[in-house]
Amino acid sequence: MSEQTRDSDGFDRPDPVISAGDPLPVLPRAAALGMVFRRMRPEADLPFLFRLYASTREDELAPVPWSAEQKAAFLAQQFQAQHSHYMQHMPQADWMVIELAGQPVGRLYLDTRESELRIVDVALMPAQRSRGLGGAILTDVLELAERGGRGVGIHVEQFNPAMRLYQRLGFVKCGETGVYHLMRWDPPAATR
Repeated sequence: MSEQTRDSDGFDRPDPVISAGDPLPVLPRAAALGMVFRRMRPEADLPFLFRLYASTREDELAPVPWSAEQKAAFLAQQFQAQHSHYMQHMPQADWMVIELAGQPVGRLYLDTRESELRIVDVALMPAQRSRGLGGAILTDVLELAERGGRGVGIHVEQFNPAMRLYQRLGFVKCGETGVYHLMRWDPPAATR
C-alpha cells in the first residue's frame, strides 16, 4: 500500500504510482483535434481534476437545497473517495489529463485488462462537451482495443447524456450495478 500525504486543500495524495516510463496510448483522432494526453501529476493536477469532477455533478446537485459551501464540501468528499479508490484498486491504469491549447480540459483513465480495455473514466469540462471531442477519444480507444484483440467496457450512469454516444458507437448493456449500466463494445471480428 502506498503512503499518503494530506495537502493544504485537504486532499489525501498518494505517493506517485504512475510509471513515467511506460508509453501512453496513441489516440490519433483526438490528436488531430488538438488534444494532448499526458500523465496525471498527482500533486499538481488534483485541483483541476476536482473542478472537472464537480462539473460532472452540477445537474445532479442543482435541485438539492444545500448552500454552495455544503455542496462544495460534499463534492470534495466524493471526489476524494473516488480518487483514493481508483489509486488503490487500479494503480496500474493509465491516468491521463487531456489538454487543449495548453490548458487541461479533461481526463481519460484507462485500465488494460486481459480481455478488455476498461474506461475507468472519461470526462471533459462543460465548454468542451458536445464538440466531437469525446467521440474522437472513444473512437480512438475502440481502435486501440481492437488492435490488441480486446473489447472495451465502461460503467455509465443510466441517465448520462453520453449514453447515446456509447450506443451509437456500438456499446451494448451487459450488466447493471445500482445506477450504473455496464456497457461493452467488442471488435466486429469477435462478435461473428
